[in-house]
Amino acid sequence: MQAVRAEEGTNNPAGAVDVVTDDAAYDAYLAKAGGVKPFHRRAWGDAIAASCGHRVHHLVATRAGEPVGVLPLTEIRSALFGKSLVSNGFAVEGGPLYDDDAALAALDGKAWDIARSGGIDVLEYRGPGRVHADWAKKDDVYASFVRPIAADTDANLTAIPRKQRAEVRKSLKLNLEVAIGRDAAALDEHYGIYATSVRNLGTPVFPRSLFREMVTRFGENADVLTVRKDGAPVASVLSFYDNGTVYPYWGGGTFAARGLKANEHMYWMLMEHAHARGCTAFDFGRSKVGTGPYSYKKNWGFEPQPLVYEYRLGEGAEMPNLNPNSPKFKLMTDMWQRLPLWLANRLGPMIAKDLG
Repeated sequence: MQAVRAEEGTNNPAGAVDVVTDDAAYDAYLAKAGGVKPFHRRAWGDAIAASCGHRVHHLVATRAGEPVGVLPLTEIRSALFGKSLVSNGFAVEGGPLYDDDAALAALDGKAWDIARSGGIDVLEYRGPGRVHADWAKKDDVYASFVRPIAADTDANLTAIPRKQRAEVRKSLKLNLEVAIGRDAAALDEHYGIYATSVRNLGTPVFPRSLFREMVTRFGENADVLTVRKDGAPVASVLSFYDNGTVYPYWGGGTFAARGLKANEHMYWMLMEHAHARGCTAFDFGRSKVGTGPYSYKKNWGFEPQPLVYEYRLGEGAEMPNLNPNSPKFKLMTDMWQRLPLWLANRLGPMIAKDLG
């Protein structure tokens, strides 16, 4: 059962639609729906609530007691960046999954009621496609990158364009070690690398507890892959696995990683690891159009697909603009890159937990 777009003119079956919060009904709908991603899971929202303190909602549209749609929501309240109700917080995608227009309308109405009762003027649905023709939208900022994982190693390697394939082959000759785990030691190693990487990019790091809660709540459907050289960690990524797709989500590397081809090795070994787990697709996440990460993913042979973010706005409200490339944030980025790592790691979580 696929998520249906409103403009496709779907029928509205007879029967009133109610919107409730019922964990069992929510999970039951996800078990039969198409288009489900980690960001729709209750584990995602619950991890955010536990680690960052945001209020989350897992709405279920029902008809005659049967679930016909779901909508995960996160209330983001920040003194620096304003207030918004997002589907879904800290996610690159999300939005409603539903059977028909009536289910969508009911979910939309309940979400807007929650927003307005909480003094929130911005309701945001994060892609992947257009759902509401009359909502404000951004469709030229981000792109997603997904492609199949082939049935064997040679086919996967051949699918990588020649230049990038050569980089992967080089990494295989550098005696790099790979460790995969979910325990506290694996998470500590990952956080050290990730925190260093985002500080170098001028971005505040998320709270350590966010990663711990995600891995704990997703269980075997999340893990950390770390690349080491002579025992020292140089690159690491926290990934999710859902419906046959691997999602490398929070990753980074040290300054040494580039010369060691550690990032190339990391993503290649993750592809192999995901294939061994039975995955048939690799979701490289989103990147801003025209940036270095956007080009990097294209170099791997991924074709960008535009992501559509939609906004229902209260009177006088504007679409959020948290683009770090905008002039508003450039000064902050430049300053953050100069902070000592210990200070960036202390201050960062207090800011990043409200970015959403």
